[in-house]
Amino acid sequence: MTHTPTDQPTRRASGAVVPVLAFAGIVVAVMQTLLVPVIKDLPQLLDTAPSNATWVLTSTLLSGAVATPIMGRLGDLYGKRRLLILSLAVMVVGALVSALTSDLLTMIAGRTLQGFAMGAIPLGIGLMRDMLPREKLGSAMALMSSSIGVGGGLALPLAALIAQHADWHALFYGAAGIGALAIALTLLVVPESPARAEGTFDVLGAIGLSTGLVLFLLPITKGSDWGWSSGTTLGLFAASAVVLLLWGVMELRVKAPLVDLRTTARPAVLFTNLASIMVGVSFYVVSLVLPQLLQLPKATGYGLGQSMVVAGLLVAPLGLTMMFTAPVYARLSAKYGPKFTLILGMLIIAIGYGAGLGLMSAAWQSLVIAVVLGAGIGLAYSSLPALIVGAVPASETGAANGLNTLMRSIGTSVSSAVIGMVLANTANNVGGVAVPTMHGFRVSFLIATGAVAVGLLMALFLPKPNRAPQLRASSEEDAVIERADEVLRGFRGRVLDSAGTPVPRAKVTLIDRRGRQAGATLSGDDGTYVLTVPARGAYVLAARATGHGPLASSATHAGDERAIDLDLALPGETVTA
Repeated sequence: MTHTPTDQPTRRASGAVVPVLAFAGIVVAVMQTLLVPVIKDLPQLLDTAPSNATWVLTSTLLSGAVATPIMGRLGDLYGKRRLLILSLAVMVVGALVSALTSDLLTMIAGRTLQGFAMGAIPLGIGLMRDMLPREKLGSAMALMSSSIGVGGGLALPLAALIAQHADWHALFYGAAGIGALAIALTLLVVPESPARAEGTFDVLGAIGLSTGLVLFLLPITKGSDWGWSSGTTLGLFAASAVVLLLWGVMELRVKAPLVDLRTTARPAVLFTNLASIMVGVSFYVVSLVLPQLLQLPKATGYGLGQSMVVAGLLVAPLGLTMMFTAPVYARLSAKYGPKFTLILGMLIIAIGYGAGLGLMSAAWQSLVIAVVLGAGIGLAYSSLPALIVGAVPASETGAANGLNTLMRSIGTSVSSAVIGMVLANTANNVGGVAVPTMHGFRVSFLIATGAVAVGLLMALFLPKPNRAPQLRASSEEDAVIERADEVLRGFRGRVLDSAGTPVPRAKVTLIDRRGRQAGATLSGDDGTYVLTVPARGAYVLAARATGHGPLASSATHAGDERAIDLDLALPGETVTA
């Protein structure tokens, strides 16, 4: 189902729905940074090499990247609340698996299951869109978005406190507990959305995407052990390229693909997605480097000798600054546009990492780095949805932003694998223990700076808006609303039965001349519906409701708003321009 900005909410939500969904977002964010306070100890805790231990983090990021489009599509087909609960349940199972083991492979399996909780983010956003009136959607989406920064910020000191005073497995028991609480609150408070998409789930697309990403990240992580020119490393890289190429070709041919790639050829979308990968890479580097630097003993000559709790508190402002940057972004974007704020954000990130190369000798310097990077990443991340929405028709905003989210997740996954490899290869062996070096930390910061430089170049290539004015919005949902005012309005009217009585909850679908769904909505309690159109041309309006026969009406849109009542008592009718 394609959500349009004028869709009416399918069900009124209680005031507790938004906080509960935001809490689910916080729970998901906790999974991403849960083990950061103990990352330097993972090789010892799991009795494995540092390059293998990095997969405990990478597996979660990878499964999260794959889960985002998969769970979103399943939610559209079978119910968003149902899949939200399933995502959280899988996370709880994964947390319990990890809590009960110190075996590397079992731990990675548990962490992979925890990563699937990332699917809760698009599902929660979808529920908000389906249930909330337009005037409340903006603030709700802002809260949902900021919950990611809050969760990541709070997880670091809390996880450090638990790990410092209890067995590290207690982290997973705590994660399972808050996951179970999120499930209970969702069952009690959040209603199911009756909105459903038609079609089937793209199983081959899900398998192809998962396989391609694993084949790509595995040699990045193990390339130094196998040899970068070895047949295994080169073979896996080649296999990933072939699988992802075939996956892309297949997705373009599938009627209901897992990820809609049709909009990626547009320069505005292409360069925004490339910039998103680079921002994702830079985002995770600081979370991997600063906690380890802060916790290393001063006897190393460069370690700052802080406890896990203090290290977590010093890095926590990264996520909190991202959240507090939103009002600043709103003002800057309203005046200069999201392209400007993306470029400004990347410049601040580059300054933060560049300055960070010389600010690694005191604990307070780590706090400065976290604040500066948080401000830059917050500006950059806030700009991406508005840029995407401003580059595609209103009917394609959901698919386009879903792909952009996937690009950001790929960036963080690549960052985890690459930085883990760098720190492992530059580590010193002290008493049989691999200790990260200052050289490794600085190389990691240089990689982040290089990634931002590439992203900045991509951002500079973003085209200027042509006919439509520059889209300036403070959030994704505001951008959707503003974009709706720029495109052709569409069709509106009522769905009626044989007695002329309005039919509520009737499914109204807009089909283009190629037989593809161009929009869909449910009629309101008074039978009214509203649908925007992506372009002028001929369409079919199909209406269906329980207890009534289906209706298909041809309609042509010439740029003005058309009022068409759909009478379910009639077998069909043709509406001329």
